[in-house]
Amino acid sequence: MNPLLGLRTAWRSLRVNKMRSLLTVLGVIVGAAALVCIVSIGLGAQAQVSEKIQTLGANLLLITPGAQVSGGARQEAGTRHTLTEEDAQAILNQIESVQVAAPVLSRRMQVIAGDRNWSSLVAGVNTDYLIAREWPVAGGRGFSSDEMQGSAKVALIGDLIRQELFGPKNPIGETIRVGNVPFTIVGLLDKKGEGAMGRNQDDVVFIPLSTAKSRVLGSVRGNSREALDFIVVKVSDSAAISRVRDSIGPLLRQRHQLPKGAADDFNIENPTDILGAREGAVRTLGLLLTAVASVSLLVGGISIMNIMLVSVTERTREIGLRMALGARRRDIRRQFLIEAIALSLAGGLVGAVFGVIAAVGVGHYAEWPILVSPWTVFLACGFAGLVGVAFGFYPAYRASCLDPIVALRYE
Repeated sequence: MNPLLGLRTAWRSLRVNKMRSLLTVLGVIVGAAALVCIVSIGLGAQAQVSEKIQTLGANLLLITPGAQVSGGARQEAGTRHTLTEEDAQAILNQIESVQVAAPVLSRRMQVIAGDRNWSSLVAGVNTDYLIAREWPVAGGRGFSSDEMQGSAKVALIGDLIRQELFGPKNPIGETIRVGNVPFTIVGLLDKKGEGAMGRNQDDVVFIPLSTAKSRVLGSVRGNSREALDFIVVKVSDSAAISRVRDSIGPLLRQRHQLPKGAADDFNIENPTDILGAREGAVRTLGLLLTAVASVSLLVGGISIMNIMLVSVTERTREIGLRMALGARRRDIRRQFLIEAIALSLAGGLVGAVFGVIAAVGVGHYAEWPILVSPWTVFLACGFAGLVGVAFGFYPAYRASCLDPIVALRYE
């Protein structure tokens, strides 16, 4: 029996009991749909995490101040105000493989343009920060060295600030007020999107660090105008991140004159570690849910095996007649195996379609990222086919082992 004839015969046999065939593949449909939907949501979440890692910039370390101790009680991290520009310069000059060390002073403030205003993150930075974050200027220009050294009142704004304060208008050359200080916009930052902590990275105004210290932010977070909020260190090679991290600690302890045994007055973090942990959690949850969906496929396979065994019993005389007319045992075995595979593949295809629809619906209404990949559909259909082979083999084997004479006498 050639495969095409076997498939045609199987289709006729399955059409005899349409409702029974539909109920048989229902488990496979549910399993395949759940598998496609879950994998698509998981891939979307992983792609989102990877995108956020890319927007942060590659090979970064974040140095933040430690926690202040008051009356024996430790306050929140970042309250100690021990980091300075000189620390950043020392890290750049004394530690090998450090590409840039960018000091940052920041605070949320009200930004005003004409009759519009917006509460945004105002950050005092230098050009090294844009290099560390791999953040190009989409329009206009960046800060010049004279503006950095002369505390010029110029600003770079994110795309969200442009939308909220200027709409479709080109903001280059326009004036905004940060607090009571006017700034001229000289550049528009490229879009970054949502960051690691869920904050829109385009909701930002960059001003020269010297200007932030002397005119805007000053000593709002401590008694010294030299205190920074954090230092961003960009390492030239990802393989050197651990070595650089281990070298920064002793250098800063020496510069801050911390006695032996005293706790660090700073923290060193790798921002991608947080996102990496999140990606690992998403992957683990996705595997767990995929396993649950696979159980549905297995249950569907058991239903297929059960109904095929019933079919063998019902068609015993048919099997005997075919053998009497010259059908070989392997032809009978192949016939029932094709029926089982056809059932499971049909269920897999229908389930994959429903799974794609469900994933798109979840992504739309729950606003979750999804990524429907063709190989996900192939995986669901392939898994369904394997289920058909695995659970259809025994009924097919049992049918091929029937004695033709006994089968012809069966009532």
